[in-house]
Amino acid sequence: MADLLEIADELYALPLGEFTPSRDARVKELKGTPLAAKVKSLRKPSTAAWVVNLLVRREGGQVDQVLSVGAALREAQQAMSAGELRNLTRQRRQVTAAVTTQARRLAAEEGLRVTEAVAEQVEATLTAAMVDEGCGRAVRSGLLTAALRTTGVEPMEEGDLATALAVPEALGFSATPREAKAPGPPDLHVVPDPDREAKARAAAEERLAAAVEEHEAAAEAHDEAKAEVERLEARQLQVQAEIDELRRKLADLEDQAEGLEEELAEAEEVRDGASAELRTATAERDAAQRALDRLG
Repeated sequence: MADLLEIADELYALPLGEFTPSRDARVKELKGTPLAAKVKSLRKPSTAAWVVNLLVRREGGQVDQVLSVGAALREAQQAMSAGELRNLTRQRRQVTAAVTTQARRLAAEEGLRVTEAVAEQVEATLTAAMVDEGCGRAVRSGLLTAALRTTGVEPMEEGDLATALAVPEALGFSATPREAKAPGPPDLHVVPDPDREAKARAAAEERLAAAVEEHEAAAEAHDEAKAEVERLEARQLQVQAEIDELRRKLADLEDQAEGLEEELAEAEEVRDGASAELRTATAERDAAQRALDRLG
């Protein structure tokens, strides 16, 4: 497993377009050994995962500092008030946004333009690393094949983390730092390359595959956002209909209350008249009874 991790560490440090041909070349070198199949199974990282892996190798100290801040914030979170938590969340977003900007700059230096959709995945991965210890270990390995996302409310299961890693046993592994390659001297004696067209086609296919992957991610994010808007619009219409129905019922009840108030006033007048007549009749009855009693 140590040999597999070492090979993976080398492959995932390569430029994104070189991953597949370099991996296949290592498989040929290892043909007939137990490692060949394992190296062959190493998945090409998504663009966002590659950018995070690049950041870990080129700016490992800064990533460690971010993870340390995340650990300290997790410990302090329990004793904080709601206001402090809001400030903490805002600061954490500022940190991840700043590191994401740096990661995009590093990727640009490697010749890769990072789209907004990919940058959002990179920032989500860095946020997950800050709020979840397991995600932090996965990021530090430098062997991500997919972006991470978690709210931090519940820790991410190791099984879920394993699916986002080139080697499931990579948790606890630390990527080897890599320096940016210095540009070499210009080659004044250009030797014709018989495979130039094939290499150019392979590079174009790699670029197309990366662009298709970014497009699919952007389309998926767009569809999710559109579906959420449609859901909220439908719910808004439903709530508005319920409000209108309640207002109609309220108007009906107010009319009924007004009518009952008038009927009650009339009933009270009738009651008061009946009470007066009852008192008069009672007095007349009592007087007649007394007159009868006197006659013996």
